[in-house]
Amino acid sequence: MAERIYFSMRETIEATGIEAATLRYWEKQFTQLDPRKDGHGNRYYTAEDIALIRRIRFIRDEMKITRIEAIRNELATADRQSDVRSMAFEHLTRVRRKLQALEQML
Repeated sequence: MAERIYFSMRETIEATGIEAATLRYWEKQFTQLDPRKDGHGNRYYTAEDIALIRRIRFIRDEMKITRIEAIRNELATADRQSDVRSMAFEHLTRVRRKLQALEQML
């Protein structure tokens, strides 16, 4: 089965926890975030877009970097420390959800 290439705005919101208005704002602030748009203006995000959105959210929420320029600088860092931290955070979140599901089963 082929991997999906594009995800709707709703699917992206569900995957990232970021509201539509924030996603549209971030499109204007971060040139890397450029979802495909159809003739009706509907946005379609790639898996890379979703990973970028999660990274921006991690930088903002977990690293407590809130200024847009500072987030841009963090995104541009060569060592990509936030990438590693973001991936670890996502993994821990998934593990916590699985543990909670197991606890409910007991």
